[in-house]
Amino acid sequence: MAKGKRPFQRVKAEQPSGRVARTKGQTLTTHQVGVLPMLNGILEQMRVAELLEAYLPREDKRTKLRTPRVIMLLIRNLLVSRQPMYGVGEWAAGYAPDLLGLSATDLEFLNDDRAGRALDRLFRGDRSSLVLAVATHVVKHFQIDLDQLHNDSTTVSFFGAYDAQGEESRDPNGPGLFITWGHSKDHRPDLKQLLYILTVARDGGTPVHFRAASGNVTDDTTHRDTWELLCALAGRRDFLYVADCKLATTENMNYLHRNGGRFITVLPRTRKEEAAFRERLGKGEVVWELLFDKMDEDGQVVDQFSVYREPCLSQEGFRILWFCSTRKAQLDAMSRANRLNRATDKLRDLQDRLLSPRARIRSTEKATDAALEIVRHAGVEGLITLKVSERSLEEYKQERRGRPSKETRYVKAVRTYCSLAYEVNTPALAREAKSDGIFPLITNVESLDTREVLEAYKNQPLVEKRFSQLKTDFRVAPVYLKSVRRIEALLCVYFFVLMAEALLERELRQAMKRKEVASVPLYPERRPCRHPTTRKLIDLFEGVERHTLQAGGGKPVRLVTELSRVQRKVLQLLGLPTKDYGT
Repeated sequence: MAKGKRPFQRVKAEQPSGRVARTKGQTLTTHQVGVLPMLNGILEQMRVAELLEAYLPREDKRTKLRTPRVIMLLIRNLLVSRQPMYGVGEWAAGYAPDLLGLSATDLEFLNDDRAGRALDRLFRGDRSSLVLAVATHVVKHFQIDLDQLHNDSTTVSFFGAYDAQGEESRDPNGPGLFITWGHSKDHRPDLKQLLYILTVARDGGTPVHFRAASGNVTDDTTHRDTWELLCALAGRRDFLYVADCKLATTENMNYLHRNGGRFITVLPRTRKEEAAFRERLGKGEVVWELLFDKMDEDGQVVDQFSVYREPCLSQEGFRILWFCSTRKAQLDAMSRANRLNRATDKLRDLQDRLLSPRARIRSTEKATDAALEIVRHAGVEGLITLKVSERSLEEYKQERRGRPSKETRYVKAVRTYCSLAYEVNTPALAREAKSDGIFPLITNVESLDTREVLEAYKNQPLVEKRFSQLKTDFRVAPVYLKSVRRIEALLCVYFFVLMAEALLERELRQAMKRKEVASVPLYPERRPCRHPTTRKLIDLFEGVERHTLQAGGGKPVRLVTELSRVQRKVLQLLGLPTKDYGT
């Protein structure tokens, strides 16, 4: 190195914190506060940061911004304002640093590369034990009732090329899950995917466990491992495990039953018990008994549930309970009508194409296959009768090209084409209509009566609500990451996000119940909200800001946006002091 030359030093770009306004020797700095103080209280009670320190690999002491702080920042970002990884630093600069667990100097080290390396370290950590430790503490601290657990799965679709990944590996430093094609629950078979398996407690719909699996894994193979993990979490095996029809395989049900498990699930349409009952139903041998009426908040009947009282057993010896819902019957009839309309529209279009002079389908075999494919795709097999016939049409054409005259000669040409005829099979339609609204549940629990079994299964939408929030509020896809390891770690972060959201909702709703508060005016025009959600709270506190006024060399003055009556009411319900909010 030449004498007098200094070694090259990387200059870090300074990330400004907050919005700054200056005038006549005065400086006003404004930071966003929003709902962060409230969320920080929940996250502190969950002990996520403390457990991240315990379960993540040790870091180099020279690390400027530690991984647990970055992961906690990602959790807050996903809860408040879901931003791509490259936008987290800019987002954080608008908030008060102390509310994010950062100092003003930490912002210069916060960028997408630091966030990505934090996800790499989370991937290399013991995520399974971390999730179990957080869930165990949350269950104990918040006294979550684990008597009834609901399990379901969804798919996370991915846009772009993920074809460079090898096969699934358990190497902690290598690729993890396999992003590939599978049965898409988003109805996007053109996209690759991962499987996201979530279990929530009936108590507040609180997520208590999650697993991620490769995109081509089938649901029926995941239940036994999930159930064993839930047993470790609950510390017992007699909780009620509620899941969808993928649980209802002989191997799964026998495994849970042998090991002391209790389950409720739906009997699949592929079982022979299903076919036998529908046959009896078609013959008029089934008598329904009214079980109860479902009322809305205004006291109006919105659904009626009936039950078939005669005992039924599966081939494994478990109880099968048959129910009928009037609301489901209406939905089944509407769905069938829509499917028939779609099928007839496409069959009509096929008719026109077959009769066209430029028709590409000339044989009855190909025409029949095309019509059957339309019927199969619409799901109306057996409800539409098809008939394909072949006909010949005689046509006379000029022998030579040109303008016709009295001397023009014509030749006869015979063109073969296919004709399609279809009609709705009325007897089959009447037989299927008799099955509208029915659904069978299978269980090994003898201590619950018929209504208790149905009400337990009717809580299954709790997990569907969390999936809906995962894909709408938090927009889990598209994922702005290429590394499969970082994606797998990010799905773990999403679990903590869902848990924090559910706990905040649960705390507020329980407080409203204890203090006999029927509703809070969170909707536009101050309309009452009986079941507040975290998203509504985020919107409610969005305008709360912290202002710091610096005049000359004097002591800075800190001011916080004055809270509205509704905001103060929410804080009082949660037991948070309003005078200290945001300071």
